[in-house]
Amino acid sequence: MSRRKTERLLNLVICLLATRRPLSAEQIRQAVPGYDRESDEAFQRMFERDKNELREIGIPIDVVRDPWEDEPGYRIEREAYELPEITLEPDEAAVLGLAAQVWQRASLAEAASGALLKLRAGGVATDQPVGGSMGGSALELRVDTRDPAFPALWNAVRDRRVVRFDYRASGSETVRSRTVEPWGVVSRRGRWYLAGFDRDRNAPRAFRLSRISGAVTAVGKPGAVEVPHDVDLRAMVGFPDEPSEERTAVVRVRQGACEGLRRLARSVREGRDGWDEAELSFSDAERLAGWMASLGADVEVVEPPDAREAVIRRLKGALA
Repeated sequence: MSRRKTERLLNLVICLLATRRPLSAEQIRQAVPGYDRESDEAFQRMFERDKNELREIGIPIDVVRDPWEDEPGYRIEREAYELPEITLEPDEAAVLGLAAQVWQRASLAEAASGALLKLRAGGVATDQPVGGSMGGSALELRVDTRDPAFPALWNAVRDRRVVRFDYRASGSETVRSRTVEPWGVVSRRGRWYLAGFDRDRNAPRAFRLSRISGAVTAVGKPGAVEVPHDVDLRAMVGFPDEPSEERTAVVRVRQGACEGLRRLARSVREGRDGWDEAELSFSDAERLAGWMASLGADVEVVEPPDAREAVIRRLKGALA
């Protein structure tokens, strides 16, 4: 099934689940991306095929005929659609949760939310639980990477496309350009890595995403990368962890903000000019930088210098 069709079917399901009243074919045509640009005849054929395919995979689409309306309406009853309670072991739930987050990182979630926005813009009331608040939609769960390079690398792996980026090696402040054939993006102990073939070194290599500086650039055409059938991505990033000696960071925190940080801090001293000073324990400057960068203008790392520089690199990378 093509990606375009998958998105269209997903959007159709979201629309029919979200609406509080049956939608006519014309309302669906206007709300669901993929239908709105088709001619009347093409839309009718496509809509009929889509309904049949959804029913074949077990999604019940109800046809509601209102005597006061000329055309029938369509909707999906939530009670008939939802699965019964499923009991999972903790490890099974963890794997499914991670898989769902990674999938939601794709543009399908964005497209689904776009369908809900169109419904609401057209005056059709929708159930909030389907989409959640527009600032934190349940349809838009995301992998919490805090690495600006993640989206571009994820797309490059999906499209099998060569990438080029600037990279700072471990234990060095020297930044060098790397041209890589991406094979996969792998998480290990809270850190994300790109595994692939380094054309500059002519050998397979793994790159920690937090050490990528600036933007990731796609090189050449999609489909150019061939992933070896016997490659073990996890083995490629299975090198020993770096030393994790606990250290202390001094952070300025805006007064009245960052309650979570304050609870985790060793100490918080009341300051002046609207700022307090907190001490945090950390062992990895890059992970600390990801956390601090996510808090935006409410925090400022004062020391140590490597942690402060790591935050600056993150913010510059996000800006780029």
